Amino acid sequence: MKATWKGTTLAESDATVVVEGNHYFPTESLVAAHFEPSATHTTCSWKGVASYYTLVVHGQRNTDAAWFYPDPKSAAANIRGRVAFWRGVEVTS
Repeated sequence: MKATWKGTTLAESDATVVVEGNHYFPTESLVAAHFEPSATHTTCSWKGVASYYTLVVHGQRNTDAAWFYPDPKSAAANIRGRVAFWRGVEVTS
């Protein structure tokens, strides 16, 4: 699977995990130069507290377009160390 935004690859992996229709990419598959930590956090009742990244490509920013669960609840342990995308990021095979 490949995650792209504005024609730029953000992550690529053959080992994504799908949860609720979202592909979670292993952290090591990310192109780190395009990710900035965000102060945003949200809570999911069964996954736990999510943290976010803002994407930066060619000087353009996509705020909070990637999320991850640094310490997921046990029901979501399979997404620990993984990142998912939304807000215009294309995930294709």
